[in-house]
Amino acid sequence: MILIVDDSPENIISLKRVLEKNDFEVDTASSGEEALKKILKKSYVLIILDVQMPGMDGFEVAEAISGYSRARETAIIFLSAASANVNLITKGYSSGGLDYISKPVDMNILLLKVKTFYRIYEQSRALNQMQDALREEIEFRKEAERKKDEFISIASHELKTPMTSIKGYIQLLERSLDKHDKETIRTRLRKVQNQVEKLNLLIADLLDISKIESGKLKFNKRYFAFNEVVDHIVEIMQQSNPHVKIIKKGSIECEIFGDEMRLEQVIVNFITNAIKYAPDTDEIHINYHLEDDRIYFSVRDFGIGMSEEHQEKIFDKFYRIEETSERFQGLGIGLYICQEIIDRHHGTIGVKSTLGEGSEFFYYIPLHPSKELINQYQHEF
Repeated sequence: MILIVDDSPENIISLKRVLEKNDFEVDTASSGEEALKKILKKSYVLIILDVQMPGMDGFEVAEAISGYSRARETAIIFLSAASANVNLITKGYSSGGLDYISKPVDMNILLLKVKTFYRIYEQSRALNQMQDALREEIEFRKEAERKKDEFISIASHELKTPMTSIKGYIQLLERSLDKHDKETIRTRLRKVQNQVEKLNLLIADLLDISKIESGKLKFNKRYFAFNEVVDHIVEIMQQSNPHVKIIKKGSIECEIFGDEMRLEQVIVNFITNAIKYAPDTDEIHINYHLEDDRIYFSVRDFGIGMSEEHQEKIFDKFYRIEETSERFQGLGIGLYICQEIIDRHHGTIGVKSTLGEGSEFFYYIPLHPSKELINQYQHEF
């Protein structure tokens, strides 16, 4: 927008008419004081400013404008009948003016200068946008680098923990073998097996995240019995965690279409997290059923829960809740992988949680995808 400042109504009318005819948006002020009030409220690309006005003259207005952050980059063209006065011209430039036009105004010259300033303004704005985008990109590289370094550190620690435990149990096993203590050997072998399984899960997650990043996470979708999968998982998880009662509610009698192994991976992740983050409770609830043409599955715990802020970020890659990162181990990629799996099943994943009262992780997936999607899966995989 252009602001014309002149105490002469005739000048304002003629300038405004010419500029609007050439598709410029125009505002006007008949005094320096009025101009300053408008500049405080609006942003202008260009100000056409008469020098000789009663009250505040054009130079005083320009000097005042230079102190406004809103108008600091605004271009000013001075208008004056005193074209031969070199001192006035010099004062105009020193007051912040970028150009000077003598009265009576040659409209062709004025239009040429206005178009030039607008072109410079657009180029400057485009350059600023490029600089902003570049700064954001640099900050995103820096943040990505920080997250990568943090992830490597966490992964190294998480992988080292079960390895250290395995090494310790093997040393204890050697002593038990010397004593021929079969019961102790069995107990310690089970503990080694548990640590190996932890290590296996960590490595599997690392491989999956690499495949997601490279677009190579494969899916083998077919029809299978969902009830059987859930029953099998619950049985195994219950045996591994006898201190927690896993309460299962619901049933899906028909077969569903999807990747059995990947959906099993999501269910195991939900249950494992529920047990991990509810160490002081003795039960978790599993609920699954059909809702119209969708499968609903959820795991509810009664543990530490999380705030709304954390709920919004919990499925982000590498995200770990700082308050729990020291107490609970993890790479911060399990739920990110779960989200990718559910996305690839054209479903939705989410969490409902109350801090201090527990969390419920859930997902919906379509019971029967369209024939087009099935054909697509068969061609892709």
